[in-house]
Amino acid sequence: MRDTDFKFSPSVLAWPLYFVLSLWIVFWFEAQFKISLTEFGIYPRTFSGLRGVIFSPFLHGDISHLYNNSIPLFMLVAALRYFYREQSLEVLIYGVLFSGLGTWLIGRDNYHIGVSGLIYVLVSFIFFKGIQTNYYRLVSLSLTIVVLYGGMIWYVFPSAETEISWEAHLSGFITGFLLSFFMKTSTYQKPIKYDWERPDFDPSQDEFMKHFDENGNFAPKPKEVPEEVGHHYFTSNYPIFYEFTPAVEDKNSSNKSHDLNAEKKE
Repeated sequence: MRDTDFKFSPSVLAWPLYFVLSLWIVFWFEAQFKISLTEFGIYPRTFSGLRGVIFSPFLHGDISHLYNNSIPLFMLVAALRYFYREQSLEVLIYGVLFSGLGTWLIGRDNYHIGVSGLIYVLVSFIFFKGIQTNYYRLVSLSLTIVVLYGGMIWYVFPSAETEISWEAHLSGFITGFLLSFFMKTSTYQKPIKYDWERPDFDPSQDEFMKHFDENGNFAPKPKEVPEEVGHHYFTSNYPIFYEFTPAVEDKNSSNKSHDLNAEKKE
């Protein structure tokens, strides 16, 4: 896969927009009809609590909870869809299921609601997958994730804030980490810019490469000498020394020049 494979499409914005919009619609429905759907959240280690694996990402306790989750969810789903198009749907589906099941297994006896578990899945997957590819664009994306959401790591540990479901965060983080290994991606390559980088390149047919031998050493071709002048050229291993004799000045011409200079002075 190359840089040209990262193509923008309407789904890059449509997916996160529809996802976030669905969360707000559910919250509006609860507020409008003055009902609470919290009982549809994850209640650990109970059969009825398993339904929360599917429904809990769409439920939020208050508008602040919903707002804080909406912005990172939009950005992360958009990044996932743009950079990991082939794996995006599977990551979302498996992320919701496995992070929910993890919360159901290790969670405290209370209802766990919110899409933060999936957010941790996306943060973890995008970070670890980018590092594993060793592709400069995806590694840069991983570093961007660290800058924007690196502080979220502290919320995967138990804290005094009992209203925060650190179990959902931890489950999401582990799920994203595992998905980064099991979700296969194509081998990423930089775009070909030079002829010698192409797989069908033949050095013997290249005018520039003809000046080098098979070891890469510079080996210029000997200059071709026409046959009619070939007898004027020879090769020898013996050094040649040239002796130069300075020209002898003509004394008479020197005296004449001296007399002319004397007359000019007079």
